Formats: sequence, structure tokens, C-alpha cells
Amino acid sequence: MDPLLRSLPEPMQEALAVELAGNTLFAWTGAALMFVAAFSFLLAVRFVVGRRLQRFAARTETRVDDLLADAVAHTWRLVMAVVAFYLAAGVLSVPPGVGVVIRRAFAIAVFAQIGIWVSRTIAFLIERHVREQREAGQATRAALLALFSFFAQLALWTVVFLLALDNLGVDVTAMVAGLGIGGIAIGLALQNVLKDTFASLAIILDKPFVEGDFIVVGDLSGTVERIGLKTTRVRALGGEQLIFGNDDLLTSRVRNFARLRERRVVLTFGILYQTPPDVVERIPGWVREIVEAQERTRFDRAHFKGFGDSSLDFEAVYFVLAPEYDAAMDVQQAVGLALMRRLAAEQIEFAYPTRHVVLEGALAGTARRAAPGAEPDPRAGGPAAVRES
Repeated sequence: MDPLLRSLPEPMQEALAVELAGNTLFAWTGAALMFVAAFSFLLAVRFVVGRRLQRFAARTETRVDDLLADAVAHTWRLVMAVVAFYLAAGVLSVPPGVGVVIRRAFAIAVFAQIGIWVSRTIAFLIERHVREQREAGQATRAALLALFSFFAQLALWTVVFLLALDNLGVDVTAMVAGLGIGGIAIGLALQNVLKDTFASLAIILDKPFVEGDFIVVGDLSGTVERIGLKTTRVRALGGEQLIFGNDDLLTSRVRNFARLRERRVVLTFGILYQTPPDVVERIPGWVREIVEAQERTRFDRAHFKGFGDSSLDFEAVYFVLAPEYDAAMDVQQAVGLALMRRLAAEQIEFAYPTRHVVLEGALAGTARRAAPGAEPDPRAGGPAAVRES
């Protein structure tokens, strides 16, 4: 007999010594008190710790304490009751089969609570970004992040469900194999859709471009209007809407002009061959002076490049320190006009395509005789020949 039971009055000893379902009333009373004490203790711990974490989180800017407070607040009373029942059952003598059921219930409750905490962590982290995207007017990104949260929650609770079944003694090997085969079949059937969907998540997370950016893909260009689950829609310069698959965009070379910091300009021009060499040598310096006189420009180089078919060719390179296309065109226009005025002031002409024809033989003599006051050409009389240069 239990020493505590012996300390009680004899009539009470006899009453509590009565057995019920293999345990005395004294043991049942102790189990009930154990259950109440354990459950009350767990409730008190959740209340005190939760209140302290909430107060601490309100005074700090970090997100970790907010996450801990949220996890404590989502500790289920049912799970705490199962834990208290498991502890209370330890003071009783129960049949082996009942003990197995109690242990399995305890394990399932623990798995469920861990699943709740992980689920709340996922939701807590993603909800913040969803809220930020909605406040910024990015409804599409908010929807995609919500979809990602759904898939993550689905995967989590699938794992928790399988662990629970395995703890109940169910052979989940065949079930996992069936889920794998079914997943492969669904994946093959929805291969293109899933590729575009996961590509949209990659676009949102990696941000190679965002809505409002001007992009060029191959020979197509336009402004991004919307990034959807399967497609991205771009408004072309001609007014029509271009629709790209998200996976196609990720596997293509995308040029994002919205992220330009500066624009590189290559200026080429040619002057007449009759220009003296010393003047040709000074022209690159004139180009440099003209470029550096403009606002928001950075000169790179200017050179006499080579001999063209009908011109002496020059090439100059400079940068416009502004991403806007209109600003770059304004600078190019100013540089071009200034160059025209400088060359005109120096009496230097721009070259244009020309062809010189040299007449030889009888044809040349005929041309000279036809000219007023021309002397006969002694070379006339031979076969006519024309040489072009």
C-alpha cells in the first residue's frame, strides 16, 4: 500500500483502496490531479511567456521576437491537454494496448504542434512580403507569393500527415510510392504550366525586371505591364501587347533598359580627301572640346579611323550620364550641330559618296576634240578604254 494512503484515516483508506479498471481510486485521484496540475502549468507558461514576448516585441524593431510571440500564441490547448493526459497516465497501470494508444496519441499531438509552429513561421515570413507588395500596388506579386505559401503549407502538412500515419502503425511506404508516381504523372501532364509557374516565382524573387521596366528580348521590345503565373505581358512600342511565357523569358537574354545608368554614343563621320593632313590631325581635339562642353557627358576617345571609299573617316565615343532616351538624343543633337558649325567655320566639308571617271584612248581624244578650243590628243586613234576610280 502507498505510504501516503496509509497516512489517511482507515475509512478513507478502505474507500480509496477500491480498484477500478485495474487501478485503485487513490491512483485514479492522483492521475486526475496530475492531469489538472500539468494542464494548468502549461496554460500558465503559455500565458506568461506569451505576454512577456508580446511586450518585448512591441519595444523592439526586430522580427524574431514577433515570430516567437506568434508561435507561443498558436500553441493549441488540445495539444497541451494530450501532453497532460500522457503525464497523468504515467501514474496508472494500464494494459499494453492502451499504453501504445496513449503514446501514439502523444506523438501525433507533438507532430501536429510542430507542424503548427512551422506553418505559422512560413505564414509569418511570407505575409509580411505579401502585405508590402499589396501596399506597393503589386497585386500580381502578392498573389504569386500567396501561391508559394500555399505550396509550402501543403508540403509541410503532407509530411506531418505521413508521420502521423507511420506512428499509428500504417505502412506509408506504398502510400509514398503512390504519391511519387501520381506526382510524376501530374508533373508530366502539367510540365509546361509548372515550368512557367516556377519561372514566375524566380522572376519575382530574383527580379531581373519588374513591372514598368522597358526590356528587349531578341528583336522584340516593350514595357512590362504584368507578370502573371504563366505569362508576362509587355506593351510594345507599336501599341500591341506581346505575351511571353515566363520560362521562355528566363532562358532568353533580356536587355533591361530601365536599369541604364548611362548611355554610350558612337559618333562616326567623314570629310573630303582634299582636307590637309594638319587639319585632319586637329579634328579629334575639336570633337573632344565639343563633347566636354555639353552637360552630363563623359568623353572617351576620338580618332582619325581610316580611309573610306570616298572620305577620311573619324570615330568618337562618349557617354551621356543620364538613362533617359530623350536626354541622350538631346546631347547627340547638340554635339552634331556643334560639330557641323565648327567644320563649316574651318571650311571643311563633309564627304559624300563620289565616283571619278578617267577616260583613256580614243574616247578621251573624242572628248577633247568635242571641247571648244581643245587640242587634238596624240593618243587618239587607239582602242577606247574607260577606267573608274
